Amino acid sequence: MDTIALARGVPAPECLPVAELADCARAAIERDGRTILSYGPAGGYGPLRGLLAEQHGVEPARVVLTNGGLQGFVLLAQLLARGQRVLVEKPTYDRPLKILRELGADVDAVEMDDEGLEPDALEAALRSGPKPALLYTIPTFQNPSGRTLSTERRGRVAELAAEHDLLVLEDDPYGRVRFEGDAPPSLFELSGGSTAYTSSFSKTVGPGVRVGWFVLPHDLAKQFEASATATYITPVLLGEAAVYEFIARGSFEPNLGRVNGLLKARRDAMLAALERHLPDARWSHPQGGFFVWVELPEGTNAVDVLDRAEGVTAVPGTDFGGEPNTLRLAFSYVSPDEIDEGVARLAAALYA
Repeated sequence: MDTIALARGVPAPECLPVAELADCARAAIERDGRTILSYGPAGGYGPLRGLLAEQHGVEPARVVLTNGGLQGFVLLAQLLARGQRVLVEKPTYDRPLKILRELGADVDAVEMDDEGLEPDALEAALRSGPKPALLYTIPTFQNPSGRTLSTERRGRVAELAAEHDLLVLEDDPYGRVRFEGDAPPSLFELSGGSTAYTSSFSKTVGPGVRVGWFVLPHDLAKQFEASATATYITPVLLGEAAVYEFIARGSFEPNLGRVNGLLKARRDAMLAALERHLPDARWSHPQGGFFVWVELPEGTNAVDVLDRAEGVTAVPGTDFGGEPNTLRLAFSYVSPDEIDEGVARLAAALYA
Protein backbone atom coordinates (compact mmCIF):
# COMPACT_ATOMS: atom_id res chain seq x y z
CA MET A 1 0.00 0.00 0.00
CA ASP A 2 1.47 3.35 -1.06
CA THR A 3 1.44 6.05 1.57
CA ILE A 4 -0.70 9.11 0.83
CA ALA A 5 1.02 12.22 2.19
CA LEU A 6 -1.62 14.57 3.59
CA ALA A 7 1.13 15.90 5.87
CA ARG A 8 3.13 17.54 3.06
CA GLY A 9 2.45 21.27 2.82
CA VAL A 10 4.35 21.70 -0.45
CA PRO A 11 3.24 22.33 -4.05
CA ALA A 12 2.50 19.29 -6.18
CA PRO A 13 5.30 18.53 -8.67
CA GLU A 14 3.11 19.55 -11.60
CA CYS A 15 2.79 23.03 -10.07
CA LEU A 16 6.48 23.73 -10.65
CA PRO A 17 7.34 25.62 -13.90
CA VAL A 18 10.50 23.59 -14.42
CA ALA A 19 11.29 24.30 -18.07
CA GLU A 20 10.62 28.02 -17.88
CA LEU A 21 12.58 28.46 -14.66
CA ALA A 22 15.53 26.64 -16.24
CA ASP A 23 15.40 29.08 -19.15
CA CYS A 24 15.10 32.02 -16.74
CA ALA A 25 18.13 30.84 -14.76
CA ARG A 26 20.17 30.51 -17.95
CA ALA A 27 19.10 33.98 -19.12
CA ALA A 28 19.95 35.47 -15.71
CA ILE A 29 23.42 33.93 -15.73
CA GLU A 30 24.11 35.04 -19.30
CA ARG A 31 22.96 38.58 -18.53
CA ASP A 32 24.31 39.07 -15.01
CA GLY A 33 26.45 36.05 -14.18
CA ARG A 34 29.42 37.94 -12.76
CA THR A 35 27.10 39.43 -10.16
CA ILE A 36 24.86 36.53 -9.22
CA LEU A 37 27.56 33.84 -9.16
CA SER A 38 29.69 35.81 -6.73
CA TYR A 39 29.18 37.28 -3.28
CA GLY A 40 26.70 40.09 -3.17
CA PRO A 41 24.81 42.33 -0.77
CA ALA A 42 23.06 40.46 2.03
CA GLY A 43 19.93 42.47 1.30
CA GLY A 44 19.53 40.61 -1.97
CA TYR A 45 19.52 41.00 -5.75
CA GLY A 46 18.98 44.68 -6.49
CA PRO A 47 16.44 44.44 -9.33
CA LEU A 48 14.14 42.08 -7.41
CA ARG A 49 14.54 44.09 -4.23
CA GLY A 50 13.54 47.22 -6.12
CA LEU A 51 10.56 45.53 -7.74
CA LEU A 52 9.21 44.31 -4.40
CA ALA A 53 9.82 47.71 -2.81
CA GLU A 54 7.73 49.30 -5.56
CA GLN A 55 4.93 46.79 -5.00
CA HIS A 56 4.86 47.56 -1.29
CA GLY A 57 5.27 51.31 -1.71
CA VAL A 58 8.49 51.54 0.32
CA GLU A 59 12.14 52.38 -0.24
CA PRO A 60 14.32 49.41 -1.33
CA ALA A 61 16.32 49.71 1.89
CA ARG A 62 13.27 48.46 3.80
CA VAL A 63 13.14 45.24 1.75
CA VAL A 64 15.52 42.41 2.61
CA LEU A 65 15.53 39.24 0.50
CA THR A 66 16.19 36.01 2.40
CA ASN A 67 16.92 32.37 1.67
CA GLY A 68 13.29 31.43 2.08
CA GLY A 69 10.90 32.95 4.58
CA LEU A 70 11.82 30.70 7.49
CA GLN A 71 15.50 31.64 7.55
CA GLY A 72 14.43 35.26 7.71
CA PHE A 73 12.20 34.43 10.67
CA VAL A 74 15.20 32.89 12.43
CA LEU A 75 17.21 36.09 11.92
CA LEU A 76 14.37 38.30 13.14
CA ALA A 77 13.68 36.09 16.15
CA GLN A 78 17.35 36.14 17.10
CA LEU A 79 17.27 39.94 17.01
CA LEU A 80 14.02 40.44 18.90
CA ALA A 81 12.70 37.37 20.68
CA ARG A 82 15.52 35.86 22.72
CA GLY A 83 14.14 35.52 26.25
CA GLN A 84 11.23 37.85 25.41
CA ARG A 85 7.48 37.44 25.40
CA VAL A 86 6.11 36.72 21.92
CA LEU A 87 2.44 36.49 20.95
CA VAL A 88 1.35 33.88 18.40
CA GLU A 89 -1.94 32.49 17.19
CA LYS A 90 -3.44 29.32 18.64
CA PRO A 91 -2.79 27.21 16.61
CA THR A 92 0.19 28.43 14.56
CA TYR A 93 2.92 27.17 12.24
CA ASP A 94 5.07 24.66 14.14
CA ARG A 95 8.50 25.77 12.84
CA PRO A 96 8.36 29.30 14.34
CA LEU A 97 7.10 27.76 17.59
CA LYS A 98 10.18 25.53 17.70
CA ILE A 99 12.53 28.41 16.84
CA LEU A 100 11.05 30.69 19.49
CA ARG A 101 11.22 28.04 22.18
CA GLU A 102 14.84 27.25 21.35
CA LEU A 103 15.60 30.95 21.86
CA GLY A 104 14.00 30.85 25.28
CA ALA A 105 11.09 33.07 24.28
CA ASP A 106 7.96 33.15 26.43
CA VAL A 107 5.44 32.06 23.79
CA ASP A 108 1.92 33.28 24.56
CA ALA A 109 -0.78 31.80 22.32
CA VAL A 110 -3.83 33.96 21.49
CA GLU A 111 -7.11 32.25 20.67
CA MET A 112 -8.58 32.07 17.17
CA ASP A 113 -11.98 31.16 15.77
CA ASP A 114 -13.28 30.68 12.24
CA GLU A 115 -12.66 34.39 11.49
CA GLY A 116 -9.03 34.17 12.61
CA LEU A 117 -7.30 35.83 15.52
CA GLU A 118 -9.74 37.13 18.15
CA PRO A 119 -9.08 40.86 18.73
CA ASP A 120 -10.57 40.76 22.25
CA ALA A 121 -8.18 37.97 23.19
CA LEU A 122 -5.29 39.93 21.66
CA GLU A 123 -6.27 43.04 23.62
CA ALA A 124 -6.45 41.04 26.84
CA ALA A 125 -2.99 39.62 26.18
CA LEU A 126 -1.59 43.09 25.52
CA ARG A 127 -3.05 44.42 28.78
CA SER A 128 -1.52 41.66 30.89
CA GLY A 129 2.07 40.64 31.47
CA PRO A 130 5.23 42.25 30.07
CA LYS A 131 5.14 44.05 26.73
CA PRO A 132 5.57 41.54 23.89
CA ALA A 133 8.51 41.88 21.57
CA LEU A 134 6.42 40.69 18.65
CA LEU A 135 3.07 39.41 17.44
CA TYR A 136 3.58 36.68 14.84
CA THR A 137 0.48 36.17 12.71
CA ILE A 138 -0.46 34.40 9.46
CA PRO A 139 -3.71 36.22 8.67
CA THR A 140 -4.46 34.78 5.22
CA PHE A 141 -5.07 31.04 4.62
CA GLN A 142 -3.24 30.34 7.85
CA ASN A 143 -0.91 27.43 8.38
CA PRO A 144 -2.20 25.16 9.90
CA SER A 145 -5.89 26.14 9.99
CA GLY A 146 -6.55 27.58 6.53
CA ARG A 147 -8.47 30.42 8.23
CA THR A 148 -8.40 34.03 7.05
CA LEU A 149 -8.63 37.02 9.36
CA SER A 150 -11.70 39.08 8.46
CA THR A 151 -11.29 42.63 7.18
CA GLU A 152 -13.01 44.08 10.25
CA ARG A 153 -10.68 42.21 12.57
CA ARG A 154 -7.65 43.26 10.55
CA GLY A 155 -8.55 46.86 11.20
CA ARG A 156 -8.86 46.20 14.93
CA VAL A 157 -5.53 44.34 15.08
CA ALA A 158 -3.83 47.26 13.30
CA GLU A 159 -5.41 49.68 15.81
CA LEU A 160 -4.25 47.60 18.78
CA ALA A 161 -0.73 47.39 17.36
CA ALA A 162 -0.56 51.18 17.08
CA GLU A 163 -2.12 51.71 20.51
CA HIS A 164 0.35 49.38 22.23
CA ASP A 165 3.40 50.13 20.07
CA LEU A 166 3.44 46.45 19.13
CA LEU A 167 5.56 45.14 16.26
CA VAL A 168 3.42 42.82 14.15
CA LEU A 169 5.06 40.35 11.78
CA GLU A 170 2.52 39.47 9.10
CA ASP A 171 3.56 36.20 7.45
CA ASP A 172 1.84 35.95 4.07
CA PRO A 173 3.20 33.07 1.97
CA TYR A 174 -0.26 31.87 0.89
CA GLY A 175 -2.09 35.12 0.14
CA ARG A 176 -1.72 34.87 -3.66
CA VAL A 177 -2.80 31.22 -3.66
CA ARG A 178 -6.45 32.24 -3.82
CA PHE A 179 -9.20 30.20 -5.49
CA GLU A 180 -12.19 32.47 -4.94
CA GLY A 181 -13.30 35.64 -3.17
CA ASP A 182 -11.64 39.03 -2.90
CA ALA A 183 -8.36 39.54 -1.08
CA PRO A 184 -8.69 41.61 2.12
CA PRO A 185 -6.23 44.44 2.77
CA SER A 186 -3.03 43.37 4.46
CA LEU A 187 -2.20 44.42 8.00
CA PHE A 188 0.80 46.18 6.47
CA GLU A 189 -1.49 48.29 4.29
CA LEU A 190 -3.93 49.01 7.11
CA SER A 191 -1.10 50.14 9.38
CA GLY A 192 0.27 52.53 6.79
CA GLY A 193 3.39 50.40 6.50
CA SER A 194 4.30 50.54 10.19
CA THR A 195 4.04 46.78 10.72
CA ALA A 196 6.42 44.18 9.31
CA TYR A 197 5.54 41.94 6.38
CA THR A 198 7.06 38.77 4.99
CA SER A 199 6.29 36.44 2.12
CA SER A 200 8.10 34.15 -0.27
CA PHE A 201 7.97 32.65 -3.74
CA SER A 202 7.97 29.10 -2.36
CA LYS A 203 4.24 28.61 -2.90
CA THR A 204 3.85 30.68 -6.07
CA VAL A 205 7.01 29.76 -8.02
CA GLY A 206 8.83 26.93 -6.25
CA PRO A 207 10.28 26.14 -2.81
CA GLY A 208 13.67 25.26 -4.26
CA VAL A 209 14.40 28.77 -5.52
CA ARG A 210 14.74 29.76 -1.82
CA VAL A 211 13.53 33.33 -2.22
CA GLY A 212 11.68 35.05 0.59
CA TRP A 213 11.48 38.70 1.54
CA PHE A 214 10.83 40.94 4.53
CA VAL A 215 9.56 44.51 4.60
CA LEU A 216 10.72 46.06 7.87
CA PRO A 217 10.96 49.45 9.57
CA HIS A 218 14.18 51.24 8.54
CA ASP A 219 16.24 50.67 11.68
CA LEU A 220 15.19 47.06 12.01
CA ALA A 221 15.94 46.43 8.33
CA LYS A 222 19.52 47.64 8.88
CA GLN A 223 19.98 45.32 11.87
CA PHE A 224 18.37 42.46 9.97
CA GLU A 225 20.66 42.89 6.96
CA ALA A 226 23.72 43.06 9.20
CA SER A 227 22.64 39.83 10.88
CA ALA A 228 22.18 38.21 7.47
CA THR A 229 25.70 39.27 6.46
CA ALA A 230 27.13 37.74 9.61
CA THR A 231 25.13 34.52 9.11
CA TYR A 232 25.48 33.60 5.44
CA ILE A 233 27.47 36.46 3.82
CA THR A 234 25.34 36.45 0.69
CA PRO A 235 21.85 35.23 -0.22
CA VAL A 236 21.00 32.85 -3.07
CA LEU A 237 21.45 35.45 -5.81
CA LEU A 238 20.96 32.96 -8.62
CA GLY A 239 17.52 32.01 -7.32
CA GLU A 240 16.60 35.65 -6.83
CA ALA A 241 17.75 36.59 -10.33
CA ALA A 242 15.84 33.68 -11.87
CA VAL A 243 12.67 34.74 -10.06
CA TYR A 244 13.18 38.33 -11.21
CA GLU A 245 13.55 37.13 -14.81
CA PHE A 246 10.40 35.01 -14.41
CA ILE A 247 8.44 38.07 -13.27
CA ALA A 248 10.01 40.43 -15.83
CA ARG A 249 9.00 38.13 -18.67
CA GLY A 250 5.37 38.34 -17.57
CA SER A 251 5.31 34.66 -16.59
CA PHE A 252 4.41 35.02 -12.92
CA GLU A 253 0.70 35.81 -13.19
CA PRO A 254 -0.15 33.16 -15.83
CA ASN A 255 1.76 30.56 -13.85
CA LEU A 256 -0.03 31.58 -10.65
CA GLY A 257 -3.37 31.15 -12.40
CA ARG A 258 -2.34 27.68 -13.52
CA VAL A 259 -1.15 26.72 -10.03
CA ASN A 260 -4.29 28.04 -8.39
CA GLY A 261 -6.42 26.00 -10.76
CA LEU A 262 -4.52 22.83 -9.89
CA LEU A 263 -4.77 23.51 -6.16
CA LYS A 264 -8.44 24.52 -6.25
CA ALA A 265 -9.29 21.08 -7.63
CA ARG A 266 -7.43 19.55 -4.71
CA ARG A 267 -9.13 21.84 -2.16
CA ASP A 268 -12.51 20.89 -3.61
CA ALA A 269 -11.60 17.20 -3.45
CA MET A 270 -10.57 17.57 0.21
CA LEU A 271 -13.81 19.27 1.24
CA ALA A 272 -15.88 16.68 -0.64
CA ALA A 273 -13.91 13.81 0.92
CA LEU A 274 -14.42 15.19 4.43
CA GLU A 275 -18.14 15.50 3.79
CA ARG A 276 -18.25 11.95 2.47
CA HIS A 277 -16.06 10.15 4.97
CA LEU A 278 -15.95 12.22 8.19
CA PRO A 279 -19.47 13.57 8.72
CA ASP A 280 -18.98 13.71 12.50
CA ALA A 281 -16.03 16.10 12.22
CA ARG A 282 -15.81 19.89 11.72
CA TRP A 283 -13.38 21.55 9.34
CA SER A 284 -12.33 24.90 7.94
CA HIS A 285 -13.41 26.00 4.45
CA PRO A 286 -10.42 27.93 3.07
CA GLN A 287 -10.74 30.07 -0.06
CA GLY A 288 -7.09 29.38 -0.84
CA GLY A 289 -3.80 28.16 0.55
CA PHE A 290 -2.70 24.59 1.22
CA PHE A 291 -4.49 23.39 4.36
CA VAL A 292 -7.72 22.33 6.00
CA TRP A 293 -8.05 22.18 9.79
CA VAL A 294 -10.11 19.27 11.08
CA GLU A 295 -11.73 18.95 14.50
CA LEU A 296 -12.49 15.31 15.17
CA PRO A 297 -15.34 14.40 17.56
CA GLU A 298 -14.87 15.62 21.13
CA GLY A 299 -12.73 13.26 23.18
CA THR A 300 -10.87 11.87 20.16
CA ASN A 301 -7.09 11.77 20.31
CA ALA A 302 -5.77 12.61 16.84
CA VAL A 303 -2.35 11.10 17.58
CA ASP A 304 -4.01 7.77 18.34
CA VAL A 305 -6.01 7.98 15.12
CA LEU A 306 -2.87 8.59 13.10
CA ASP A 307 -1.11 5.71 14.84
CA ARG A 308 -3.93 3.40 13.73
CA ALA A 309 -4.20 4.83 10.22
CA GLU A 310 -2.63 2.71 7.50
CA GLY A 311 -1.08 4.22 4.38
CA VAL A 312 -1.76 7.89 5.13
CA THR A 313 0.10 10.66 6.94
CA ALA A 314 -1.20 13.90 8.46
CA VAL A 315 -0.04 16.21 11.25
CA PRO A 316 -1.71 16.22 14.67
CA GLY A 317 -2.96 19.61 15.76
CA THR A 318 -0.96 19.43 18.99
CA ASP A 319 2.20 20.03 16.92
CA PHE A 320 0.82 23.52 16.26
CA GLY A 321 -0.46 24.20 19.76
CA GLY A 322 -3.94 22.95 18.90
CA GLU A 323 -6.31 20.72 20.86
CA PRO A 324 -5.79 16.92 21.03
CA ASN A 325 -8.72 16.21 18.70
CA THR A 326 -7.42 18.35 15.81
CA LEU A 327 -5.55 17.56 12.58
CA ARG A 328 -3.93 19.52 9.78
CA LEU A 329 -4.62 18.05 6.36
CA ALA A 330 -2.61 19.36 3.39
CA PHE A 331 -4.28 19.11 -0.01
CA SER A 332 -1.48 20.75 -2.01
CA TYR A 333 0.75 17.79 -2.80
CA VAL A 334 -1.35 14.75 -3.72
CA SER A 335 -3.93 14.20 -6.45
CA PRO A 336 -7.70 14.57 -5.94
CA ASP A 337 -8.14 10.78 -6.09
CA GLU A 338 -5.40 10.30 -3.50
CA ILE A 339 -7.03 12.91 -1.27
CA ASP A 340 -10.32 11.00 -1.28
CA GLU A 341 -8.57 7.71 -0.50
CA GLY A 342 -6.41 9.32 2.19
CA VAL A 343 -9.41 10.76 4.02
CA ALA A 344 -11.16 7.40 3.72
CA ARG A 345 -8.16 5.75 5.41
CA LEU A 346 -8.27 8.32 8.22
CA ALA A 347 -11.98 7.68 8.65
CA ALA A 348 -11.38 3.94 8.85
CA ALA A 349 -8.88 4.55 11.67
CA LEU A 350 -11.26 6.91 13.48
CA TYR A 351 -14.22 4.55 13.36
CA ALA A 352 -12.23 1.36 13.93
